[in-house]
Amino acid sequence: RNGLLKKAYELSVLCDAEVALIIFSSRGKLYEFGSSGTTKTLERYQRCSFNTQENSVEHETQSWYQEVSKLRKKYESLQRTQRHLLGEDLGPLSVKELQNLEKQLEGALAQTRQRKTQIMIEQMEELRRKERHLGDMNEHLKMKVSLELSSLQADGQCLRALPASWNPTTTSA
Repeated sequence: RNGLLKKAYELSVLCDAEVALIIFSSRGKLYEFGSSGTTKTLERYQRCSFNTQENSVEHETQSWYQEVSKLRKKYESLQRTQRHLLGEDLGPLSVKELQNLEKQLEGALAQTRQRKTQIMIEQMEELRRKERHLGDMNEHLKMKVSLELSSLQADGQCLRALPASWNPTTTSA
């Protein structure tokens, strides 16, 4: 402990620096050294430390304020553009701005029509696929019914032939 206090004093003299050292023993006793006074050094430390934090907070706050301001302007611009696209608030626009708006609307309309056509073509292809599938199923069912009918007709002829061949009057006893 005394060695630390001595080294703190030597550092303050050799480096011409303001040094403060605080030591708490295991029994809770306080030992301190301050080349300019411990309290004065601690106050100076707090001023420097809090100023740095305050400057950092102020800088961060300013940065967020600028970001919010940019986002607010962007939001207002998007709202104005949306109103223009909906045909509202067109009064203050110049002829050139109206022409640009018209081009944007024509482009959007062309893209919408193209997408609609694409979806309709896809739906038609899907319906054609279903039609082919149902046609195949119909042919399969026709063949099955045809086989069943021919099977029933064959069974029916055998049954009709039996009573004709079995005649109780022609049998001799």
